[in-house]
Amino acid sequence: MRAVFVQLQCQPGSTYQVADELFEREVASELYSTSGEYDLLMKIYIEPEVDIGKFINENVANVPGIVRSLTTLTFKAF
Repeated sequence: MRAVFVQLQCQPGSTYQVADELFEREVASELYSTSGEYDLLMKIYIEPEVDIGKFINENVANVPGIVRSLTTLTFKAF
């Protein structure tokens, strides 16, 4: 499985609702509230054969209240 990190910027006042919806969808292995430009940091694991962009579009980006996302792919750990 491949670890992928997704930072999410939410509409003002909607961060908790976005986090609750992501929790209900059971897509994140870890979900954190963050400071700065993005409001949430999510760690997800995706099978190698799954298209990452499609997975995020179908399971994350369509959550009401998300304004912007930034996806970071990971490679071999040292």
